[in-house]
Amino acid sequence: MGRALAEAFPSAREVFEEVDEALSKSLSRLAWEGPDDELRLTENAQPALMAVSMAVMTVLQRDVGLEVEDRLSYVAGHSLGEYSALAAAGTFTLSDTARLLQTRGQAMQKAVPVGEGAMAALLGLDFEEAVEVALLAAQSDVCQAANDNAPGQVVISGSREAVERALDIAKQKGAKRAVLLPVSAPFHCALMQPAADVMAEALSAVQLNAPSVPLVANVTASHVSDPGVIKNQLVEQVTGVVRWRESVGYMAQQGVDTVYEIGVGKVLSGLARRIDSSLAVSAIGTPEDIEAVAENLK
Repeated sequence: MGRALAEAFPSAREVFEEVDEALSKSLSRLAWEGPDDELRLTENAQPALMAVSMAVMTVLQRDVGLEVEDRLSYVAGHSLGEYSALAAAGTFTLSDTARLLQTRGQAMQKAVPVGEGAMAALLGLDFEEAVEVALLAAQSDVCQAANDNAPGQVVISGSREAVERALDIAKQKGAKRAVLLPVSAPFHCALMQPAADVMAEALSAVQLNAPSVPLVANVTASHVSDPGVIKNQLVEQVTGVVRWRESVGYMAQQGVDTVYEIGVGKVLSGLARRIDSSLAVSAIGTPEDIEAVAENLK
């Protein structure tokens, strides 16, 4: 993950080196060589995914000549990706972003004992229907809508017993599929409040600059540029809904016609196409991807 970037571009290699130094460990070696089970630990996966995104972004800026404030209207990121988006817009330094995400991952993992929480994808239900399913399943436990990813794709989160109850209820309500997800903790629900408290303290200790272009925030699906508001929303995001469907829709309503997914994979590109088929969408995560879009981004 990201190795080809580091080998092709010195500017990308510098990103991985800075992240390694900030975390006092070779996260880059873990991302490139594994072991996979260690990389998948939340405290490693979150800063590693950010590092790849920022390696791509740095190459686009330094080697391709992308001027963020001139060429982009907004930045946005899904869950941990919101930190990458803010780093790309200059709100956080790269080192601070890496440390914040390591802290975030550790805090989220510690918030709920392993095995006591769960998340599930409900396919074929709209967001309001998924919220109803979660409420019916909760009973005396926690069960909430966590990610509103795209039309007909909602993720719920909470205590394992409640989420398992929700699977049956969702199928009774007409869901095409309702499946548990292989995650290490129940993200974006009330059970994450201890992690939110940790992040409030961590964020209070770092400098936040106004982003060079507005952020479309997960918790509001609207743009924000005020550093104090961004800080509060990042804390709220730990327990709040990732309103991705609405976020992409908001950007389209504001006149955005082209979306670039920066970093690992093409999941968000697929979601963007489902949300608004009129958007031109490209995923940029490899040297070949960078070469393909370079002229358009200059």
